[in-house]
Amino acid sequence: MAFLNLIRWKNLLMIVLVQLLIKYALLEPFGVQSALDGLGITLLILATIAIAAAGNIINDIYDVTTDAINKPKKCVIGTSISEKTGYTLFIICNIIGVGIGFYVSHYIGKSAFFSIFVTISALLYIYSSYLKGILLVGNIIISALVAVSIIIVGLFELTPNLTEINKNIQLTFFKIILDYALFAFMINLLREIAKDIEDIDGDYKAGLRTLPIVIGRARTKHVLLVLHSVPLLTIIFYVVCKLYKQPIALIYFLVLLIAPLIYIAIQLFYAKHKSDYSRIATLYKLVLLFGMLSLLLYPFIL
Repeated sequence: MAFLNLIRWKNLLMIVLVQLLIKYALLEPFGVQSALDGLGITLLILATIAIAAAGNIINDIYDVTTDAINKPKKCVIGTSISEKTGYTLFIICNIIGVGIGFYVSHYIGKSAFFSIFVTISALLYIYSSYLKGILLVGNIIISALVAVSIIIVGLFELTPNLTEINKNIQLTFFKIILDYALFAFMINLLREIAKDIEDIDGDYKAGLRTLPIVIGRARTKHVLLVLHSVPLLTIIFYVVCKLYKQPIALIYFLVLLIAPLIYIAIQLFYAKHKSDYSRIATLYKLVLLFGMLSLLLYPFIL
């Protein structure tokens, strides 16, 4: 159980779910020409979660000081698992992820895609060891990597079979995947900033330069409220323009995305304590989940 907590298995399950939804809820039902069969998508998922697990492990290794203050009861490195064992697990997960990524890239005839896995692996290490302490850079990098875990399915599924004949349909579905990746980036960025406010004490002791440390909790909350309005207004615009004739999708977006985002905005306005921001970070994760589950609605939308 300690290992599962170390690799943050719930977050990995989210990645698995999203990638499966893109394959089997978005692409397959519409007969889109995709490059990966059942084995191929399984290998792509394994490569993605192995590298993500490695990133979570190295992040915990470098976060021992901050975690001892921010979440002492959830520390794994140094308690259940030694730092040496943690490094070993980090290397093993990276080898598995990059190795499978190498195979999958050749499997679809796009050997250059192998560089994606190497780049992600390197960025996760650099994020934990250095970038995390730079104002907003760490937040943006980790949110971008969340988006990449979605985009990578489109790259591996759609681009190998791209021709002049099917270009329009392939690009249409790739654009949908990009829209979901952008949504994931925005929501995760908001969640990262909320977590920075929650973890300000430990981050300060570790010498990190997060937004709340640089400009203070109150100002960061105001920045977060402004940024929060971007996905909220974007989704409202999308619903008004695209879904007004689709009652099932309309109700889904109103109840499970717009309403929770409005609720989070209210919670943000009144947030004062560490527990408030912890709850807000959890709510952002739920919004991200429901956003991804909306892929199941595409048979009713398209």
